[in-house]
Amino acid sequence: MYNRIKDAKRIVIKFGTNVLTNEDGGLAISRIYSFIEDIAALKKQGKEIIMVTSGAVGLGVKKLKFDERPNLVSIKQACAAIGQSKLMRFYEEGFEKFDILTAQILLTEDDFSIRERYLSLTDTFARLLEFGVVPIINQNDTVSINELRSYKEDIEVCFGDNDKLSALVTSELDADLLIILSDIDGLFDDDPRKNPNAKLIECVKEVTPEIENLGFEPSKKGRGGMKTKLEAAKVVTNSGNCMVICNGKKPFAIKKIFEEDFYGTIFLPSQNLSSKKRWIAYATNIVGSIKVNKGAKEALLNCSSLLPSGLLELINVFNRGDVVSIIDEDNIVFAKGIVNYSSSECEKLMGEHSDNIEKVLGFKNYDNIIGRDNIVIL
Repeated sequence: MYNRIKDAKRIVIKFGTNVLTNEDGGLAISRIYSFIEDIAALKKQGKEIIMVTSGAVGLGVKKLKFDERPNLVSIKQACAAIGQSKLMRFYEEGFEKFDILTAQILLTEDDFSIRERYLSLTDTFARLLEFGVVPIINQNDTVSINELRSYKEDIEVCFGDNDKLSALVTSELDADLLIILSDIDGLFDDDPRKNPNAKLIECVKEVTPEIENLGFEPSKKGRGGMKTKLEAAKVVTNSGNCMVICNGKKPFAIKKIFEEDFYGTIFLPSQNLSSKKRWIAYATNIVGSIKVNKGAKEALLNCSSLLPSGLLELINVFNRGDVVSIIDEDNIVFAKGIVNYSSSECEKLMGEHSDNIEKVLGFKNYDNIIGRDNIVIL
């Protein structure tokens, strides 16, 4: 277990707002310089580092002298625009002292969900790492409403916080390790803010429903909380990678992760989905759902395609090539997949045999609604 962390070559590090700022909302300058120094030491060891940073909205709130974080989306967007430039300037100046180049990358959910953008982004990351650059990533809060709201009506967006964003980056780049630096030591068996006797869970081999139930709400300044960190852990471990949660407010936080007396929670890989199936499962916006009957569910669980005869109900409008959720008769999502036919075409095909597709539609591109190679069982 320790060797997987120590030998990690490509590492994503996510910095939470509470780690980057002090009590009055300003930058915790000495702490951030300590992070930069630790990252510079890791790069000297030949490791590739990608940063995912929060803090832009919080810094904007501080600069505008608001007493508390605003709720209105347009004001949050304005705060992000003000805070982001200040945050990047600080990182650039800090890394320049170690002769390390940085690159700012602001992302929205479409950069992951649209396949062409996703692949292009992967190529860009690869070039930056090849040049020895440290990419510094944040959500593009200034233009994207979805992340600030964490939802959009009728659409399940692929991320709404930097915890999930860092997990998607880890999966996309097939990084060996995701480090989430927070203001808490790791995952506990109860909320340590409410229960002083809560115990740290040092190692998680699988993110089970019992583990997911240990998620709690974020603090006042943040918007993630343990719940989103556990969602990130599912993405990372199902992609065949490791994740660590530890307290970034403790001295030499990053350095200590690679030492044997590390104190925090390590999440170990549980499976290793292919690159395309990672994209289907986690990096896409879900625009609709297909409810299937019991027989279709059993067939899908046995690696079969989804046929028209298994359709029971269509939820929302979707087009050919969209990713949809597949739900059973109890309304439980158990799979996702890329549809070969639109919702209007699927409606006409519902309950039909595959041999009748051309007769019903007047054309036939595929024998199935979703091919087995484009289905991910969750």
